[in-house]
Amino acid sequence: MGVATSVATQQLAESLHLTMATLGDTPALDIDIDGADELDSSLNAIKGHGGALLREKLVALAARAFVVVVDESKVVSRLGEKMPVPVEVVRYGWESTRSRVEQLGCQATLRMAGDEPFTTDEGHFILDCAFGVLERPGEVASALKLMTGVVEHGLFLDLVAKAIIAHRDGTIEVRRR
Repeated sequence: MGVATSVATQQLAESLHLTMATLGDTPALDIDIDGADELDSSLNAIKGHGGALLREKLVALAARAFVVVVDESKVVSRLGEKMPVPVEVVRYGWESTRSRVEQLGCQATLRMAGDEPFTTDEGHFILDCAFGVLERPGEVASALKLMTGVVEHGLFLDLVAKAIIAHRDGTIEVRRR
């Protein structure tokens, strides 16, 4: 039995006749296995470029072990090297929320789906926040969590227990926290 982190994944699993649960049904999970957009040497990650960062974080927090599987292109020295940080925000007043988020030192761009703003499964917008290399990701994460209008951010700090990294030469590397 599994818990999906997005409506699309839930629907795909059900179409394949897989037995699915929700966090309401199963509030404690043995393991969460997912990908990441970036992974640093301390096993901190940026996630959410697929648009499900809130649900992904809720599932990761419910699991006794959170395992990330990536290819070597996702491994970075420091978070923010390649990817912006997704920040899920409420739709009402998102423009003023964006202005406050940008005061943290980033360029925040509203994620689009064609000509319309991308909407998460929970009905929120996502700001893709280009901070560049994050010198103090914990400080950014804390500031975002305290900001009215911000629902969640894609900084997954101190959550990954194990990372499985596939290399181009076919080797597999396992890193543990």
